[in-house]
Amino acid sequence: MAEEKKGFFKKLVAGLTKTRENIVSGIDSIFKGFSSINDDFYDEIEEILVMGDIGINATNAIIDNLKARVKEEHIKEPEECKQILMDSIIKQMDVGETAYEFEDRQSVVLVIGVNGVGKTTSVGKLAGKLKEQGKKVVLAAADTFRAAAGEQLSEWAKRADVEVIGGQEGADPASVIYDAVAAAKSRNADVLLCDTAGRLHNKKNLMEELRKINRILNKEYPDAHRETLVVLDGTTGQNALAQAKQFAEVADVTGIILTKLDGTAKGGIAVAIQSELGFPVKYIGVGETIDDLQKFNATDFVHALFNIN
Repeated sequence: MAEEKKGFFKKLVAGLTKTRENIVSGIDSIFKGFSSINDDFYDEIEEILVMGDIGINATNAIIDNLKARVKEEHIKEPEECKQILMDSIIKQMDVGETAYEFEDRQSVVLVIGVNGVGKTTSVGKLAGKLKEQGKKVVLAAADTFRAAAGEQLSEWAKRADVEVIGGQEGADPASVIYDAVAAAKSRNADVLLCDTAGRLHNKKNLMEELRKINRILNKEYPDAHRETLVVLDGTTGQNALAQAKQFAEVADVTGIILTKLDGTAKGGIAVAIQSELGFPVKYIGVGETIDDLQKFNATDFVHALFNIN
């Protein structure tokens, strides 16, 4: 394990402390409190998973898998179910082999999300990560609705040492994307990373804005691989899930960036998202620095949740 990944794993373990107290301590007490595996045993686990923001669909799938494995392997002791439960949760969160395909192709990544979730910061951190991988990155500051979004993104662009296009408050977001595409093509950029608006309270405007942006991309950059990532605040639990559903109605969402997982008791939402929505968490954030945004790894997440090295 690389040093950076080791450091991030430690932060993840620390960041998931409240979630662990919320979910794992309850599960451990069930494993210890039951002398045999019966319906009550499964019901208790189910209740803790649902209460821990893991979601109904994911919980049902996890419990079904647990029951099937217990039957198949003739398991009699509740304690022996722990590893199976962990395996079941990991299975629910698999991001799939093509999750980061955009890194290996000329790509446009649209990043959307409501104000306050860490969207612009995530764009900046992602730009830094891609630059570290040797990618040529151009940023588009197309969230022209939020005051200071352009300034914030310019600051991140400086840190990541990448070029930023746009950033004038009140400018037309679609025209910013048009200029950014021209810049990306002329510089032969690997990734055009676009910070776009996310005004869910006015879905009609958001839909129209995204439609215009997509029209420009289809016309001006037809061969570029497309990715649309929604940034969600992990501290909001089920509200984050509701937001993702709403964004999925107006955009072709391909994945999630889940921020602020440090210090929340609602980290179980990371499990729910994939199962409930059908698209994966691709990045998670557990802090303020550029290294605190990392690719999502289901095994690492579950091991951190259960505090297993």
